Amino acid sequence: MPGMEVYGAEERKEVNDVLETGALFRYGFDELRKGMWKTKEFEAEVTKFTGAKYAHAVSSGSTAVTTLLAAAGVGLGDEIVVPPFTFVAPIEATFLAGALPIFAEIDETLCLSPEGIEAAITPNTKAVLLVHMLGASADMDGIMEVCKKHNLILIEDCGQAMGAFWKGKSVGLFGKAGSFSYDYFKITTAGEGGVTITNDELVYNTIAQSSDHGHTHEGNNRGMEPHHIMGFNYRMSELSAAVGLAQMRKIKSIRDANQKNKAYLKTRLQEIPELTFRTKVDVEGDSAATLNFFLPTSDLAEKVISQFAEDGIAGAAYWFTNQYHFINQWDHIKNLSFPAKLGVHHFGAPQDYKNLQLPKSQDVMSRLVSLGIRATWTESELKELGDKMVNAIKKVIG
Repeated sequence: MPGMEVYGAEERKEVNDVLETGALFRYGFDELRKGMWKTKEFEAEVTKFTGAKYAHAVSSGSTAVTTLLAAAGVGLGDEIVVPPFTFVAPIEATFLAGALPIFAEIDETLCLSPEGIEAAITPNTKAVLLVHMLGASADMDGIMEVCKKHNLILIEDCGQAMGAFWKGKSVGLFGKAGSFSYDYFKITTAGEGGVTITNDELVYNTIAQSSDHGHTHEGNNRGMEPHHIMGFNYRMSELSAAVGLAQMRKIKSIRDANQKNKAYLKTRLQEIPELTFRTKVDVEGDSAATLNFFLPTSDLAEKVISQFAEDGIAGAAYWFTNQYHFINQWDHIKNLSFPAKLGVHHFGAPQDYKNLQLPKSQDVMSRLVSLGIRATWTESELKELGDKMVNAIKKVIG
């Protein structure tokens, strides 16, 4: 993945700045830090790139989603529409907030579809937790229309989609707030970390306070700050922020390289008429982190993945059988397995999670093959990879 690919002298310099001062905590200690505030600088780079008015860094993409739910007022007993294809974190966050997830259909955008959301809405639905999967935006025109029609709160989990835009607007800015992950496998990484963005000052203040035990960050005596709401510790450290800061300064070059490399490989795969590709992708706004294509049948998709492995093609994924990204393998979710009582145990599940009927999602996911795009491929490596992929798929299709 690009973030880890381009780690180097710039990241080490920023980390060494922090180590030399000893100010590892993001707040206070002005006398130590010599004017260096890496987390604030990191947040400033995020706002500059995304166009958001406010950004707040936290300890992970998962805690970022958690703070979004709190800031949106989603809590005990609230029904919220969620996708069956996502890293499991936003589903866990929904349960831990005391809310009740309602799984809705995705389509060939690989995200919740407007039709899927519409069909899942009940009189008790409060919000939509939209996940922009695999580096590209969902169909925001259609989804915004549904949310406005039903007066639903839109929350955007953009964990895999830093650098993605829809018609010139960054993901994460269409609803109340958005969140991004900066773990080791993302387009830009802090090793571990996350960040939220919003254009709403009240939402920003709620996020900032709820991610730091309710601290309002007023004055110069942390122990005497006023506290208006409860929160928890989701803070990012200056060390993680230092890495994220250096990475954000590279994101445009990473995305440019991704888009170039993805375009080449997609052109090569278009030689095979049986393949189709992810739909409604804003090409200019695509972070281009993955190339996604569909085989005519699930059987052929499985055979292509096996052929890729046999031919030494690395970085391909068959999400249909992935343990952490698709609902078919989420027995712990279906069984509501958690060490303590959750809201769903009290109120009851709004769906029969063990017998969900999501035929469109099952069809889409069973035929999907994804390939992670690298920013550092050389032209010769790209050509060799393109040849290998085309030959492998033709071996399977015949």
